[in-house]
Amino acid sequence: MTTTLEPQAAVAATKRELAEAAMRRSWFPVARISDLDKPQTATLLGKNLVIFRDGEGTVSVLDRRCPHRGGDLSLGEVHQKSIGCPYHGWEFASTGGACARIPSLEDQGKIPARAGVKSYPVVQRYGHVWTVLEDPIREMYDIEEWRDVELEWVAATPLDSPVGVGVTIENFRDVAHFPFVHKVSMGPTPEVVEPLHVERDGLDVWMERPLDAGTGDWAEDGDCMMRYHCAAPGLASITYNYERLGKRVVAGFPSPINYEHVTIFWGVANQVGYKGADLAECLRVEEMVYLEDLPVVEAVQPREIPWDAEEQEFSVPADLFTLNYRRSFLELMNRAKDGHRVNADA
Repeated sequence: MTTTLEPQAAVAATKRELAEAAMRRSWFPVARISDLDKPQTATLLGKNLVIFRDGEGTVSVLDRRCPHRGGDLSLGEVHQKSIGCPYHGWEFASTGGACARIPSLEDQGKIPARAGVKSYPVVQRYGHVWTVLEDPIREMYDIEEWRDVELEWVAATPLDSPVGVGVTIENFRDVAHFPFVHKVSMGPTPEVVEPLHVERDGLDVWMERPLDAGTGDWAEDGDCMMRYHCAAPGLASITYNYERLGKRVVAGFPSPINYEHVTIFWGVANQVGYKGADLAECLRVEEMVYLEDLPVVEAVQPREIPWDAEEQEFSVPADLFTLNYRRSFLELMNRAKDGHRVNADA
């Protein structure tokens, strides 16, 4: 199952190739849990997938193409322990993807032994279904600042964005664009960015920053402390800690359709007992921010971080957080190059 770079190939590999290899071994969301009343589709790094919940409640991620004559399984019927192809009714097991039934065969013992579809790991977390295409290079995200907080999640409508995972995460965690892109949602904000205090531990980066309520849509909530977090390759969150209200969260999980095109899965969460705006209002406000970002980010060139220096870039102190994200992603690439496994000693 594992695809690792051989030593000779690793020497010649570009950083883009290493980034792609690392992402194939990283967890990404492919559907909202709330949508599983019918099969869902996703394309993850060029791989076409079907995501469904069977009659026993098992959530599965399988290759979407039926190996008989190429039918699209997402259009088929979900059974107790399988999904059927809409073309000829071939059924594939929810667990493992083996062909479980061929209606045209009188003797089901004659099902071709290799007539199955590939099955992928599944984790349900943060309102979404997550999977990984190859042996994981890192654990599924488990955000430490949420472990002792009971959160209620709402998964937002996914957004389409024709840029890569890295560019998307950098946009989420950049703080210098607020006065130019978010004039409506945030109101007037200072152009000069104060010194940033950033910490990085391996694949994770954090920063704390006070939020001045200002005059935007958050004004009535009062001031709070924001805990920024991103993790390579594709998680970015802000945990808002209000002294008088409790905690709320917004998090984005860009999932790569291909190297330069993502589906932005995202959501909001409130601490149980949160005294501020309800989840619907938090979703409305945060969606305003996302929709302000999209047209600006769509025009960014190149469409992914220029890992191989194909374009020249200059940075300033306001970029400290995103520069540390790049370092975390480079560490992920190095793990891919070194053949790292999750259960191996780091």
